[in-house]
Amino acid sequence: MNDKPRIGLVREKQFVVESIHGIDFADAQMPAVLSTPWLIWFLEHTAREAVLPHLEPGESTVGTDVEISHLAATRVGETVTCIARVVATDGRQISFHIEARDPHELIARGFHKLRVIQVSRFAARLKQKSARGLANSTS
Repeated sequence: MNDKPRIGLVREKQFVVESIHGIDFADAQMPAVLSTPWLIWFLEHTAREAVLPHLEPGESTVGTDVEISHLAATRVGETVTCIARVVATDGRQISFHIEARDPHELIARGFHKLRVIQVSRFAARLKQKSARGLANSTS
């Protein structure tokens, strides 16, 4: 990291809920609404975008912890605003308070942690893990 994101740094991102973002069990009785996994995906990406300008070449981020309360439903077609605010930094770990709102109310809040990684080291560890897995499966 060339410079740590400062506590209080905020990133905001909006998206329109499309049918692909909806729950997969919607039917005639259950309206099409934003699913929790997609909501988490957008919140995580909002936090990541806050960190990107602070990364050096060869660095990236991985999520290490997500704690979300999905408080209210949002219909397909509505706009959601995601907000990620840095609340702590500890070495290469960055902690965020995250929340999401639709035009009517707060729909989610929680916490998220990202770790800044060296992509080459991450890829090498993953390659070693895969090699160990292949060796174990042929035994």
